Amino acid sequence: MSENGMFGSARKGAKKKDSADRTQLQTILIRFTRHRPAMISLILLVLIVLFAFVGPYFWIWDHTVYKEIPSNLPPGGDHPLGSSAAGNDVLAQLMRGAQQTLKVAFTVSLVSTVVGSMWGATAGYYGGRVDALMMRVVDIFLIVPLLVAAAAIAGNTGAGASWSAIAMIIAIFSWATIARVVRGVVLSLREQEFVEAARASGASAPWIIVRHLLPNAAGPIIVAATLLVAVAILAEAGMSFLGLGIQLPDISLGQMIGSARTAVTTRPWLFYPPGVLLVLICLTINFIGDGLRDALDPRQTRVRR
Repeated sequence: MSENGMFGSARKGAKKKDSADRTQLQTILIRFTRHRPAMISLILLVLIVLFAFVGPYFWIWDHTVYKEIPSNLPPGGDHPLGSSAAGNDVLAQLMRGAQQTLKVAFTVSLVSTVVGSMWGATAGYYGGRVDALMMRVVDIFLIVPLLVAAAAIAGNTGAGASWSAIAMIIAIFSWATIARVVRGVVLSLREQEFVEAARASGASAPWIIVRHLLPNAAGPIIVAATLLVAVAILAEAGMSFLGLGIQLPDISLGQMIGSARTAVTTRPWLFYPPGVLLVLICLTINFIGDGLRDALDPRQTRVRR
């Protein structure tokens, strides 16, 4: 075969692969867009993110302003959600609380996904004693209650002053779940022909893991990372409710709920807005994860209505 013929065949093969990838992506997008609960949840989540991160730029009150606002104002007038006992505008606090809670959740999901995916893929690829040793480490992190361990570290180190510190503490105890998921997927992938071909061509183990195994495990990883956002939100809320999360003058949804737990009947406008928003965020994340799972599952043919 001539050199031009060889290059022509290679170009045709690359084009076919690109076309197949585009077709697969289009199929996934079609499945996801047909999943009505997931699409509605995605729209709601986008609106919540805009409310949390863009809303403060358009609202006249800041979450730290208290001297100019009378305390315990009921909803109405210049304060649609009323004011707190300290004289804070509740709507401004709700925006800030949602912002900090979402920052913690997305950071935890990102860090835990990266660490857990690499750990699980490495264990699954090497197998044997390496796999056994690495999975025992995972087991240790899995048996420790997330909220108890994170609260203990935050309480003993005083690390509950900023959202980034809380995010790192939660991430330390969240990566193990994704590691176990990825390890199971890689165990079934490592004997596939494309991995054998990569080994035969002289590719190193880190290259095979990053270039071949992790991309083929993207579906379960994305779903696990999505659901981890909701887990991180609840963990942060629990820590803040116990007084071990984000500290004043900053605020989070969990801290707002904890501060208003004694005012449920007397000043409900302090308790229900952050509570409802927290539940809404978790529900939307779970429905989005459900939609991604169905869209990425090649065996899934049923369309959700």
